[in-house]
Amino acid sequence: MNQPRDGKPQTRRILDTPLRLRSGLVLRNRVVKAAMEEQLAGPRRQPDHRLVTLYRRLADGGAGLLITGHVMIERRAVAQPGDIVLDEASDLDAFRRWSAAAGTLPVFMQLNHPGRVVRRDTGSIAYAPSPVPVQAGGLSGLFAPPVEMTASDITRTIGQFAASARLARESGFAGVEIHAAHGYLLSQFLSPLVNNRTDEWGGALRQRARLLLRVVDAVRDSVPDSFPVAVKLNSADFQRGGFDIDDAAEVIDWLSPAVDLVELSGGSIESLATAGHPADNRTLARESYFLDLATRLVGRTATPLMLTGGIRRGHVAENVLRQGFALAGVGTAYAQNPRAVRQWLDGHDAPVAPPTTWIRSKALRAAAVQAAVTDRLHTGACDRRRPRMPTGAALLADQIRRARQLRHYRKEQDEAV
Repeated sequence: MNQPRDGKPQTRRILDTPLRLRSGLVLRNRVVKAAMEEQLAGPRRQPDHRLVTLYRRLADGGAGLLITGHVMIERRAVAQPGDIVLDEASDLDAFRRWSAAAGTLPVFMQLNHPGRVVRRDTGSIAYAPSPVPVQAGGLSGLFAPPVEMTASDITRTIGQFAASARLARESGFAGVEIHAAHGYLLSQFLSPLVNNRTDEWGGALRQRARLLLRVVDAVRDSVPDSFPVAVKLNSADFQRGGFDIDDAAEVIDWLSPAVDLVELSGGSIESLATAGHPADNRTLARESYFLDLATRLVGRTATPLMLTGGIRRGHVAENVLRQGFALAGVGTAYAQNPRAVRQWLDGHDAPVAPPTTWIRSKALRAAAVQAAVTDRLHTGACDRRRPRMPTGAALLADQIRRARQLRHYRKEQDEAV
């Protein structure tokens, strides 16, 4: 890296540049803490002091925007028993404390519906556009059989997204991000491999995108124009015959009139692209997984694009922006070392090593790495520091914690009946 004569590192001018969104919100720089599942739901699927502590610490990391881990819109359908739920039954005071934890730094709440990506043991309803089971190799049996959504199910879901967005605003969040990636419900409707419907919600891409577009319109109608709305979209599913880069380009065109930004990622539970193992055997770069592919979308829209996936060094984040993306989303590296972002903004490369494991199974290896990231988030949510847990131990601890959360979730569901 070049050094000026005074010996101080040069500032990376693009990373430092503010960005004004169409809603009027100004982000102080171009680095975003991307969504990661915190698995920190308290009683009644609500945030508690742990998320307040975590986001207070994440706010010190230097990013211009924080995006929460996904928050479920449907209490009967959660991806994991540790997921937060925001609906009409929620105590908004708990969510207000969460949104206020970052001080003046804007926090977007990511809203999601898991669709068919729900574990069988949760007892959750596995809604899907069509009854196509999850194909995740030896782990397929862990997932509940999908139930094809009726027209009334779809209408209710649109309303739930809108209601949760309105409640997020009332709770003090600066914006929302609608999750339409990684194989969850809205992504399932976009996929020709999962959506086999012959009604208005299936068929050609425009019909498969109808649910996402209706959700965005309903959310937009439920909040003021000054409240930012973003969408997370796959650049590709990385499955042969699935949602691809050309599909993404068209969907972005349709979204552009209504959204402030589009975040691009890729893959799903069936194609672990974010872990470097796409199902179509495509080779992904070791860092900034989706850059080469997603760059094809730059310049096709005036809507700011954010690229997330594998960014672990300052010059990689800078390169993402130099390729034309408006924002660089940082997930795993932010959990591993939030302070690295401040170093990037000061011009240092400050590499963050990813979690590693010797587990040979692709699925278990991805689960172990995810568990290690979750462990770092849980460490940040503690009042006292604890040493970094080895990846294998993190996976075991994650399963023990999940079993405890599952008991609480099932009990709450039984009491609600």
